[in-house]
Amino acid sequence: MGDNIMKYKKIISGHFLSRSNRFVAYVKINGIETAVHVKNTGRCRELLLPDSKVYLEDFSENPRNRKLMYDLVAVEKGDLLINMDSQAPNKVVLEALERGTIRLPDMRDLNVIRPEKTYGESRFDFYIEDKNGHKGFIEVKGVTLENDGIAAFPDAPTERGVKHINELIKAKNDGYNAYILFVAQMSGMKHLIPNDVTHKAFGDALRLACSCGVYVLAYECEVAPDSLDITNEIEVKL
Repeated sequence: MGDNIMKYKKIISGHFLSRSNRFVAYVKINGIETAVHVKNTGRCRELLLPDSKVYLEDFSENPRNRKLMYDLVAVEKGDLLINMDSQAPNKVVLEALERGTIRLPDMRDLNVIRPEKTYGESRFDFYIEDKNGHKGFIEVKGVTLENDGIAAFPDAPTERGVKHINELIKAKNDGYNAYILFVAQMSGMKHLIPNDVTHKAFGDALRLACSCGVYVLAYECEVAPDSLDITNEIEVKL
């Protein structure tokens, strides 16, 4: 890993017990049942299994008005370590765009990278421009679901995701470059697929976008308990 990667300040480990709602879970830390904040509102049912080893960012030395002293950020699934911090993909994409690690078709040498840009009725994760005057939008999707080395998205129905895809098609028709960038928050993936079983409308929108010239890309990450970094591009099979 290079120096310019996303790192957590202090990480400790524990064992998952249960999840009371989308935001709060109970984890055994040093033998004590402790409430922690879950940094992913998705279902994550295949990840958060009883007694799974989890990793938490520890804020107990500097609580800053926090109700819960720990954020659950990663989990072990067999031999795989999966980062499940839903804020992490945008951070690692920004770092990778600045480093030039991510190769965007039709754009190179970016000189403008602007997060959270509104277009139409959506707010895309990034607006970009390159030195040749090309302009584009990137929508980032963090991926925590995998089965036998195949990453899949989404893990729950996402009407918001469908809306973003349709807005990207409009942006492409208006002359912008448009990219959907899946970030598999794990390593060793064979390829990525849309999870049609869970939400076929998302897969259908993705296939339509691809046929309209929206680029559908996926990258995997090198994951450590205290860091996340984008590494290899992986194939998307629509």
